[in-house]
Amino acid sequence: MAETKKASELLAEVYRNTHYALQSIADILPDTEDEKLREELIKMHDGYEQISGKAAIYARDNGIELKEPGAVKKAMMWGSIKMNTLKDDSSEHIAEMMTQGTVMGITALSRSLGESREESDEQIIQIAEELLQMEQKYEETLKTYL
Repeated sequence: MAETKKASELLAEVYRNTHYALQSIADILPDTEDEKLREELIKMHDGYEQISGKAAIYARDNGIELKEPGAVKKAMMWGSIKMNTLKDDSSEHIAEMMTQGTVMGITALSRSLGESREESDEQIIQIAEELLQMEQKYEETLKTYL
C-alpha cells in the first residue's frame, strides 16, 4: 500500500507523542522521591521506548522521515517541569503533571487515528492503537497516586 500523507502524519504523531513522553519522564525522574512512582515511571519509559522503536523501524523500512521534537520545545518542557516540581515535588503533583501529559497524548493520538484510519497501513494503525492502549493504562496507573 502506498503511504498517504495521512498515514505518514499518524506515524509522525506516534513518534512525537512517544518522544515527548520520554523527555518528560527523563526530566521528572530526578525530582521523584517516591520509589513506587519512580518504578512506574521507569516502566512507562520502557514502554514508550518500545513503541518509538517500532515507529522508527517502520518509518525507516518505508522511507518515511520522522522528525525529533525541536530543542526549543524540549527546553520549554524541561523548564516547565522544573518550575512545577520546584513548587511541589510531591508524588501527587508529579502524578498529576504526568497524567495531564498522558491525556494530551491520548487526545492527539485519538484525533490522528480518527482522521487517518481509512488511509493508513494496518501496521501503522496497530502501532498507534498499541500506544493509545498503553497510554490509557498509564493514565489509570497514575491516577492511583492522586
